[in-house]
Amino acid sequence: MSVDIIVPNMGESVVEATVSQWLKAVGDAIVAGESLVELETDKVNQVLEAEADGVLGSIAFQAGETVTVGAILGTISASGTTVKKEHATTVISATQDEITQNLGVTPLAEAIAAANAVDVTKLTATGPAGKVGKTDVVSALQPPAVQRVPAAVKARVETPPAQKNTSTSKPEDRVKMTRRRQTIAANLKTAQNTAAMLTTFNEVDMSMVMQLRKRVKDTFTEKHGVGIGFMSFFTKAVVGALKQFPAVNAELQGDDLVYKRYFDIGIAVGVEDGLVVPVIRDADTLSFAGIESTIKVLADKARKNSLGISDMTGGSFTITNGGVYGSLMSTPILNYPQVGILGLHSIKDRAMVVDGQIVVRPMMYIALSYDHRVIDGGTAVRFLVKVKELIENPDALFLDL
Repeated sequence: MSVDIIVPNMGESVVEATVSQWLKAVGDAIVAGESLVELETDKVNQVLEAEADGVLGSIAFQAGETVTVGAILGTISASGTTVKKEHATTVISATQDEITQNLGVTPLAEAIAAANAVDVTKLTATGPAGKVGKTDVVSALQPPAVQRVPAAVKARVETPPAQKNTSTSKPEDRVKMTRRRQTIAANLKTAQNTAAMLTTFNEVDMSMVMQLRKRVKDTFTEKHGVGIGFMSFFTKAVVGALKQFPAVNAELQGDDLVYKRYFDIGIAVGVEDGLVVPVIRDADTLSFAGIESTIKVLADKARKNSLGISDMTGGSFTITNGGVYGSLMSTPILNYPQVGILGLHSIKDRAMVVDGQIVVRPMMYIALSYDHRVIDGGTAVRFLVKVKELIENPDALFLDL
């Protein structure tokens, strides 16, 4: 008797997934609750667990293949049933068979590591499910030259011979975009093609916030068990500005404008293959400590690739911080169908005129991209000015010390 491994319902609007990797091989013993296979969807990756003890009896879809909700991925043979690996029927690709399986390393990361003589046991794992990922391996290459992809991996992604560029002998690798990367590209293009997008800029003197953080950071951490960062200040400032300018928290649905009376703030987080935007629910009801704790939990889940659908849907406004990567100024693209997104940037000391005197102040450029169909230019400018005022006068924001 066997148990089917079925693709589960993975959330609203998710109807298909890509098999990312099998964590067990045919013939391996399995304990109920043990991880079997990782699926990649438009929004999140999901690891399926065994529903029964036994051995992995068969695999019906290989890594890279697309499956739909309800499809049978494979089977688990009942305990006591012996399936010899050398005689088992499997459709796992030769690429996977040629790469040594290691549950602490993603297959692509392990393949690149092997090609570049990188010891994965010495790397810090920041990839999916806490594994060593591609970024971890590439970061370890010294010098950071062009990575070499082994032939077994390259075979899956090379251009067919008839389509190869024969005009140059320079090396190149063609790699299929991940499902998440494809979705990010499609969503951003939809926002660009649909919204009448415009960006307005301002600059913020970060002196008061930086001084306040310096004064309270030890006490704050001791009491709340989490550090206090800039994102909680900007989240509070954004909520304050949204309350004053509700059009920035609205959404266009057909001919109707939907004004949202809740403040679910998306926070863009960088992961291995792009950005994800988990949501801080009811940010207006949270203290600084509550916001910081929520951001930490969501960011950790994002980097471990364990965000759920509920973590990423329903946001009303988004904040993205390019400053963590060194960006001085940018024009963020809307997280459609939201009509506003705030971009934060690097803090740089600049000469400023204050009360007739030239002084050096830590300054940050901030940018608001908005849908001009919903938000007038004057509203956008005043919204950004309100954010600036609240950050430059943080005593107006409540710290739960």
